[in-house]
Amino acid sequence: MRDIFEDLYNNQTANPMEAARRAMRPPLRKRFYTRAAAGEGGAEGVPVTLDDKPVRTPLRRLLAAPTPALAEAIAAEWNAQEKEIDPGRMPLTRLANAVIDAVSDAPGPVAAEVEKYLDSDLVCYRADTPAGLIEAQAQAWDPVLAWAHEALGARFVQVEGVIHAAQPVEAIAAARGAIPADASNVKEMWRLGAVSSVTTLTGSALLALALMHGRLDAQAAWAAAHVDEDWQMAQWGCDDVALERRAYRQAELDAAVRVLDTLR
Repeated sequence: MRDIFEDLYNNQTANPMEAARRAMRPPLRKRFYTRAAAGEGGAEGVPVTLDDKPVRTPLRRLLAAPTPALAEAIAAEWNAQEKEIDPGRMPLTRLANAVIDAVSDAPGPVAAEVEKYLDSDLVCYRADTPAGLIEAQAQAWDPVLAWAHEALGARFVQVEGVIHAAQPVEAIAAARGAIPADASNVKEMWRLGAVSSVTTLTGSALLALALMHGRLDAQAAWAAAHVDEDWQMAQWGCDDVALERRAYRQAELDAAVRVLDTLR
């Protein structure tokens, strides 16, 4: 018998990381279930169910979370869907798909991608003018660099301008040790998926690691990642398309932070 969830993923790309990140557009599947819930926990975690039937990822794996709280949060996204199911409005489900279908299969390459950001991390590159932007960057980013030095033993160097300057190998090595990498630990894989998502969204592995360790909350991390953009918007304004794109990305960051907060 045909799987009732098959159509939901028919339009997703074969690349699970890309599929988990992009917003799905019409045609959307009509809502076909009454209630989503967290099921009984088992060897694969706590499954998400629709009318007591398990949800599957794009690669047909069980959509299960490492804790009841995360499973309930994912189920809440499914319950929030109204007449149609819009995966673009389900960032936690997309992140779960990425963790289960991609991160857990290849944690090494995912961690390596996060590490690459350490050599050109957003918070290290500073403007040389105007004074207001310089001060805004310092207020948002200096505490993150101080935290990396104190908590991780990683002393990163500030760079003026946008031309790449290599960071000390010792700093990168020290920070690399904080990136989740234990493939045998399911919670670590979820942390790695969340850290990878935050790193990509913000352009900063240090912001992602500070979030994971509870040094920053979602609001502070979002503000720190958008110092330059907020400055430009204050000077020149913004358009509706940019705001819509920004809201979508913020929802993705909030989902990743929820994972990190729940697993801390």
